[in-house]
Amino acid sequence: MASLYDVGSLPAKDQPEIVRPLANYPPSLWGDRFSLFTLDSQLLESYSKEVEKLRQVVKDEVVKVGGEPTKKMALINTLERLGVSYLFEKEIDEQLECMFDGFEDRNYDLFTVALHFRIFRQHGYKMSCDIFNKFMDENSHHLKETLVSSDAMGMLSLYEAAYLRIHGEDILDEALAFTKASLQSMAPHLNHPFLAEQVLHALELSLHKGFPRVEAAHYISIYEKDDHRDEQLLRLAKLDFKRMQLLHQDELCHLSRWWKELAPNFPYTKDRLVECYLWAVGTYFEPHYSAARLIHTKITVLVSILDDTFDAYGTLDELTLFTDVVQRWDRSDINLLPDYMKVLFRTLLDLFEELEEKLASQGRSYAVHHTREAIKEQVRAYYTEARWFLKGDFPAFDDYLLNGQVTSTCFVLTLASYLGMADNYFPSIKALNWLQKKPKIVIAACTIARLIDDTKTYEVEKKRGQTVTGIDCFMKQKGASKEKAMDELTKRVENSWKDINEECLRPASVSMNLLIRFVNFARMMEVTYRKGDGYTHPEKTLKDIIFALFINPISV
Repeated sequence: MASLYDVGSLPAKDQPEIVRPLANYPPSLWGDRFSLFTLDSQLLESYSKEVEKLRQVVKDEVVKVGGEPTKKMALINTLERLGVSYLFEKEIDEQLECMFDGFEDRNYDLFTVALHFRIFRQHGYKMSCDIFNKFMDENSHHLKETLVSSDAMGMLSLYEAAYLRIHGEDILDEALAFTKASLQSMAPHLNHPFLAEQVLHALELSLHKGFPRVEAAHYISIYEKDDHRDEQLLRLAKLDFKRMQLLHQDELCHLSRWWKELAPNFPYTKDRLVECYLWAVGTYFEPHYSAARLIHTKITVLVSILDDTFDAYGTLDELTLFTDVVQRWDRSDINLLPDYMKVLFRTLLDLFEELEEKLASQGRSYAVHHTREAIKEQVRAYYTEARWFLKGDFPAFDDYLLNGQVTSTCFVLTLASYLGMADNYFPSIKALNWLQKKPKIVIAACTIARLIDDTKTYEVEKKRGQTVTGIDCFMKQKGASKEKAMDELTKRVENSWKDINEECLRPASVSMNLLIRFVNFARMMEVTYRKGDGYTHPEKTLKDIIFALFINPISV
């Protein structure tokens, strides 16, 4: 029986040369900067030793018996904002469980109530939004006017907490809109530099939607200006950041050398090895995910090449054949492909065979199978998208979105992020089978990724001649204006964040350690596309982030 994608042989060599729609992507910003790095192992070890000493000191504070609960919550918040809470994961979980079970509102102020709400929600505890009722005016349903005029810290705390809202929490929808407008009005008039900087940063992108590592780097920079800072916490955060920076630079060095050998085969693609690695760090930055980051980055690079091949290089005949070959996943089919596709398919096969061999010895080859099937699905979705574009077809918006949730790469890259996880974090067969059914959190994260891409790259795509975009499909199906389409897609993104927040509440169907990877993917989309297509044009946003995390020194 003929394959769904089988169109026979490719054009003969004596036919006219194929004219390809080259996208002419900007070159890499980084050159050989990272491939020339040499790790100072002794320096890394000295940082690690001091981090461990300070960890023991701070640990005693986290688990200290007695004391004011608000002070303990403030400490947990500081640890999380400084990016070192992973060093106290077990202790923080134990403390939050005790605090949630015994929580009572002792007439706390707005800042304190909102802080408790945000931290508890972040850890999956479903604290009721009714705790904010006492701060609302019974007549206007807005925050009390006295708070708006005098409590900037409380307003900021509530603003950040409101992003953890779920469906049906109208009070938080109202609070978010109201606090955002109030903080925008307050910001130019705040006299305290520490607070003013936090407000401006939060208005640019909320803590919940931010890239955790970037948020930590920023908070370290402003925490050291705080008159009430804890010097030991600050030193711990700085030393840990420095040692993680060394480790990340070393990983980037290995990956840069791998890519340097492979890159000449794909001159038509975006050279974004460093940006792909940044996405891996956005997924997990901690030292015990080092092997996972290497695997995740390589697969991200290959998926990026697949995207460019389908989006801006391959002919329909070539793409049809390639899609068919990938579905069979058979090394003997390599010679059926054009030369540039041979290298791509061979590289995919080699990487997955290496992973299969490694994980099979641990009884975990099922994870490789799931990711390989996701790669096949990714290619099918890319092919569908390419066929729409090359044939000038306009799908219904719902059909476009269903396919676009796959082309967003959220699902395949999140599955890939699990492959290098250590024993304590590796997903079970049951967990992967559950994720394979595309539960609500998966659909929500993929929807966010697709629609943020569509709304932020629309004008650029139109200039490139792309006609089948999410905006265009929505406009055509609904008879809507571009502005109406943009508004509707933006609302869908916000509703998908509510879905994510809800799915992360206890009891979750699988470990939060797995679910947070989807959350982090959605966060990376928010960060990368905040000022347009930050992946194709990393100078828009990612350049500064890469300098902050991997290049700029931090003083201790």
